[in-house]
Amino acid sequence: MPQGEFIPQKNLPASLWALALMSAVIIVVFYGTLGWYGLRFSKKIGFANIWDSSVKSKQRFLIPLITGICLGAFFIVIDFVFSGFNKYGPMPHPPFPLSIVASATAGIGEELMFRLFFVSFWVWLVSFVVLKNRFQDEVFWVVSAVSAALFSVAHFPALMYLYGLKSMAEIPTLVMVEVFILNGAISVFAAYYFRKYGFLAAIGLHFWADIIWHGLGGLFR
Repeated sequence: MPQGEFIPQKNLPASLWALALMSAVIIVVFYGTLGWYGLRFSKKIGFANIWDSSVKSKQRFLIPLITGICLGAFFIVIDFVFSGFNKYGPMPHPPFPLSIVASATAGIGEELMFRLFFVSFWVWLVSFVVLKNRFQDEVFWVVSAVSAALFSVAHFPALMYLYGLKSMAEIPTLVMVEVFILNGAISVFAAYYFRKYGFLAAIGLHFWADIIWHGLGGLFR
């Protein structure tokens, strides 16, 4: 697929097929382990299961779709506003059709790490183990806020690479603020939907937000 600005500028250490195979093995082991534990912890703390019978189809699929589209449109507007005040202009986007694949992999992989595992584990550890099954709501929102912050910071290395920066200290303040707004917003909504409607709702929300953000946002750029 076309990589656009995302293609490495240096020679690859191995062939694309070899790198893809190694990445696949690492991803299966890493994501598989986190996913397995994440599902166990989310069940222990009473979050909605993936196919929870109490969750309606529209709650699992339709509501995240609508919310994701609205978030994606919000991202485009925010990026348009911020791009007028920083020297880098609009945020970079993967070209089509890579943008579709990137939206799917981000929706699954990032939600698995930052919501399914991270939120479930820390809510279980703090609320159920340390606090003896108390203050779950308060712990959930604190953990979700921490997850949102870490999720935002996790995007800094990619920005450094794309902008040719050597350290996070070189990232302009406005770019950092925009990253925290965009990723913080999707993180909070995804955490809430994960808790209430199950993991598929969080994936759907993230996927549709990225489809609008990277798809339409890329076209506008």
